[in-house]
Amino acid sequence: MSSRVTIGVLGSHSALDVLDGAKDEGFRTVVVCQRGREKPYLNFPVADEVIIVDKFVEMVKPEVVNKLRGLGTIFVPNRSFAVYVGYDNIENNFPVPIFGNRYLLRWEERTGEKNYYKLLDHAGIKRPRTFKTIDEVDRPVIVKLPEARRRIERGFFVARDRDDLLRKARDLEEKGIIKIEDLEKSASIEELIIGAHFNVNYFYSPILRRLELHSIDRRIQTNLDGIIRMPAEIQLEIRPVMRLIEIGHEPATIRESMLQKVFEIGEAFVQATRDLVPPGVIGPFTLQILVTPDLDVYVYDVAPRIGGGTNIYMGLGGQYSKLYWRKPMSMGRRIAVEIKLAIEQDALDKITT
Repeated sequence: MSSRVTIGVLGSHSALDVLDGAKDEGFRTVVVCQRGREKPYLNFPVADEVIIVDKFVEMVKPEVVNKLRGLGTIFVPNRSFAVYVGYDNIENNFPVPIFGNRYLLRWEERTGEKNYYKLLDHAGIKRPRTFKTIDEVDRPVIVKLPEARRRIERGFFVARDRDDLLRKARDLEEKGIIKIEDLEKSASIEELIIGAHFNVNYFYSPILRRLELHSIDRRIQTNLDGIIRMPAEIQLEIRPVMRLIEIGHEPATIRESMLQKVFEIGEAFVQATRDLVPPGVIGPFTLQILVTPDLDVYVYDVAPRIGGGTNIYMGLGGQYSKLYWRKPMSMGRRIAVEIKLAIEQDALDKITT
């Protein structure tokens, strides 16, 4: 039965994880690449079909859609798919079965009617306080907004209060990093919570009707990673502008006594998505958390799809996933296993939208 299904993905973000896991479970694979970014998918022999387009958004064109449908593709969404193809196209112009809830993807944003703050509040999950206007800021904050030139990158910066926020915003605009008008239009201003950072990668299985903790990782960010490697006197001397652009990940574990809370927030999130975006989350999702010295857990970001950090467990398996399967299980392979189980039970409608 699995020979009739092809697992597909957009060639970026976590595609190699998805393709490798699909091959482990005996599926055919297809990847859609943007011209100039195709070499990894041509060099690593994990894609049976490589479709090359000039721009990723062109994958909604009839000729690409028809090719994917002809292959019997189930498409696995990643962040690059959401960003480059766009939520409207994904929801209305891409008639290919998607593994997961395609209508949940746009809830990853911080602004607009549908945003992850609403999901977290509905779930009763702690998150940093947000400020509607700059004038409300009365404490240290982190400001999250698009970069001026690369709109898909986030121009984060930290400020100690309102006046510091405005001063730093003007300075960053002069350097061409952000646009001041974005502070009012698309910025999110959050209370700065000081704590340990973790990306918690979950998998919700409609077939097995259980929430699984797959793995935990941490981000490597440029140029923050370089700055924290400098002695303090050099940082003070050159005063580099801190950037928080995700460039990689590293594995992490959390102490076992915290796993109770990790499962509780995961379960609450699953239920919130069912209530607000039925049928709710399907498959992988990530909650980015901060753990304070009082061991309070705050969720500061949400990814309602496969996270980029799962790449570090490709072939090795997530450090917690083995507890379910008694063998290494990457996130890409876990997705393929769910698809295989759904095929065996004639239940693909439970895992695709």
